[in-house]
Amino acid sequence: MARFKQYSYSQGKFIPIQFDKQILPNTFEYAVHYLIDNEIDLSVFRNRYKNDEVGAPAYDPAILLKIVLYAYSKGIVSSRKIAQCCRENIIFMALSADTRPHFTTIASFISSLDKEVVHLFRDILLVCDQMGLIGKEMFAVDGCKISSNASKEWSGTKEEFDKKCSKLEEAIFRMIERHRDLDKQEKEPELVAREQRYVEKLRSQVRKIRKWMGENEDKPGRGGGIRKSNITDNDSAKMKSSRGVIQGYNGLAMVDDKHQVIVHGEAFGEGQEQYLLQPMVEGTREMLSSIDADDFCKIKLLADAGFHTAKTAKYVFEEGIDAYMADRNFRKRDPRFKDRDRYKTRARKERKSRWFTPRDFEVDLEKETCICPAGKSLYVKNRNFVTSKGYKAVAFMAKKSDCKKCALKKRCLRNPDKTPARQVHIFYGKKKCAGNPFIERMKSKIDSVVGRQIYSKRLGIVEPVFAHITSALGLNRFTLRGKAKVNIQWLLFCVVHNMKKIHRYGLEFT
Repeated sequence: MARFKQYSYSQGKFIPIQFDKQILPNTFEYAVHYLIDNEIDLSVFRNRYKNDEVGAPAYDPAILLKIVLYAYSKGIVSSRKIAQCCRENIIFMALSADTRPHFTTIASFISSLDKEVVHLFRDILLVCDQMGLIGKEMFAVDGCKISSNASKEWSGTKEEFDKKCSKLEEAIFRMIERHRDLDKQEKEPELVAREQRYVEKLRSQVRKIRKWMGENEDKPGRGGGIRKSNITDNDSAKMKSSRGVIQGYNGLAMVDDKHQVIVHGEAFGEGQEQYLLQPMVEGTREMLSSIDADDFCKIKLLADAGFHTAKTAKYVFEEGIDAYMADRNFRKRDPRFKDRDRYKTRARKERKSRWFTPRDFEVDLEKETCICPAGKSLYVKNRNFVTSKGYKAVAFMAKKSDCKKCALKKRCLRNPDKTPARQVHIFYGKKKCAGNPFIERMKSKIDSVVGRQIYSKRLGIVEPVFAHITSALGLNRFTLRGKAKVNIQWLLFCVVHNMKKIHRYGLEFT
């Protein structure tokens, strides 16, 4: 038979640990330990404490910063898990000198860094500049949409919230009526208790919505409309992302091209980025001036089509910024994509074989007549229809009575149960209008050979930064609520990202 070494769990062993020996050179924890102790101005953190004469001793902010930044580098965001690591993990014990701060202390420290985190970001950026990690020749700006600590089910306008309350109250009324009808019958006590708890839950939701509606108003939109509010976190917003529609924040970063160091970052509760270029440029200018860097006008700025508007184009030209900003039709004008339509041929044939297109209708614009594939006449709904891009068309509309009994409506209407009648737009030209001079200047600039070559670097500069923060560092959801606290968390992750650059490329840590 096989023989094995003897072992027993009923024994103990004392393991001596020297904390300073656990923080080994050339490791990231060593870089965090060294930078916090030697390069960061901690006076802005220590000025918050007023316990020099009375009060209990506080935890040194240097200790709290070390464990928080190191935890974020490992994807640990929860303050409870950070406190647990300080009790169980050797590296956390070494960084905290075995002080073991409570999770409430850690949570309170992080959520109150709205002013100090800017100084921390600036000091780390200054170290990057002193080590030559910032080229200051080309910046790329972009945003990363991250879910917030709030559910999109609690988003809407006050009118939508009022309808939701009415539905919840109707559900409560139906359940109470059902209980009254079944009182005379025998019923399991567990089922009754479960339904009563559910009714109380619905009532608490109604009270929560009614209270919020009494204390808040609808958020005004940029265009004068109404934006959806959120009861849990009203600073967050509903936004489209690669993972579908989320309730979250848009974390923006201005990234240098030399070593992908983040020179400025900020979180916004807006999914649309066309209004965010100006605050990002101004924030970057302020950050560069604080580290005595060169003028921003000497730096090339790369931005994708999400930032492109007539207002932003005018802003960058008037400010003298050397910007390269794509628009929605940038690739369509690129000669390298001239054969792009050949990949759509199959899809167009399949769509045409399934649905009736405007080409299947017999149209005479001079007589203003339109005959559908079923032989029914459509009337003119709008003779002067103009799209947002200036294309002119005549809009024809079918009669509801004709479409209701038509045998071909399943091929004509995409949603036969919801759409009462077919509408067809026949385009015949484009409205002549003068283009925006700033947009035309930006198009001619980015369509040039040099412009396309410069703009092609944008993807490789900024996108890996978001991949590092969301995938490698593990920030896939903000745990705090409110723009101020979310911005703290976003900047802390930006600081960790820059510290990683110092650890990898800085001469003192190689």
